[in-house]
Amino acid sequence: MMRIVGVPILGLLALTACIRSPDRDVLFRPDDAFWATRAPDVFRARFETTKGPFVVEVTRDRAPRGADRFYQMVRAGFFDDSRFFRVVPDFIAQFGIPGDPAVTRVWQDRTFPDDPEREKNLRGTVAFAMTGPDDRRTQIYINLRDNARNDGQGFAIIGRAIEGMAVVDSLYSGYGETSGGGMRAGRQQRLLEEGNAYLDREFPRLDRILRASIVR
Repeated sequence: MMRIVGVPILGLLALTACIRSPDRDVLFRPDDAFWATRAPDVFRARFETTKGPFVVEVTRDRAPRGADRFYQMVRAGFFDDSRFFRVVPDFIAQFGIPGDPAVTRVWQDRTFPDDPEREKNLRGTVAFAMTGPDDRRTQIYINLRDNARNDGQGFAIIGRAIEGMAVVDSLYSGYGETSGGGMRAGRQQRLLEEGNAYLDREFPRLDRILRASIVR
């Protein structure tokens, strides 16, 4: 295969297909204009994990506010080196608490308004977790099955895992709700205060997001 400075042509094309992240310092500047950028009408986010990759496709008109927040979080590296802290078999896989508590302190109270609930919680669909109206923040869940019990509660679906659901299914689930639970359960304080240091010490088998990026 033809190479350019030691990089295979196909590898070079794959690299150029990713949208580069800005300086991660933008995570500490929540009022920066970066966070007001509109997401594309349709985009894909690729998550590299300790079990392999999966890809989420987001269609903005399903949930515009949620799509915009998710797009910018991925671009800023918000999810990089974080944990799937809540994986409940036959229910959901949840993530979105930063590994660095300093980032959490900036974002944990920065809610954003609801989108209309237009779709059902079918297997593979993705939405922001929340505790009530206009309380979405940074936590995301992926439905591991059709979850009718989540319908009608205000969870606005932003997209769907279109590749790698077998990877999502394989995420370590042995801790269930004990390694953090949902936002409504009130058991996340140690995660928020200590981040990866707490999870890696107390729940070392949790799978990780190594890196997330926007791909064309």
